[in-house]
Amino acid sequence: MKAKDLRERSTEDLATLKASMMKDLFSYRMKVWTDQLEDTSLIQKTKRDVARIETILRGRELEASQGAKS
Repeated sequence: MKAKDLRERSTEDLATLKASMMKDLFSYRMKVWTDQLEDTSLIQKTKRDVARIETILRGRELEASQGAKS
């Protein structure tokens, strides 16, 4: 998922997407443990997508706090 596409989403949508991806990540890890996951690169891709979402959410949080100070 591209950061540009994520920035266009609302904050609530990003939070929901992050929760969904965290569930997927847990599922992928369990499938690896039981040797059922064929594409193990999904774990790393999902972790990077979650990190992108967290970065965007944190940036929005900082913007909001700076706007409140001014």
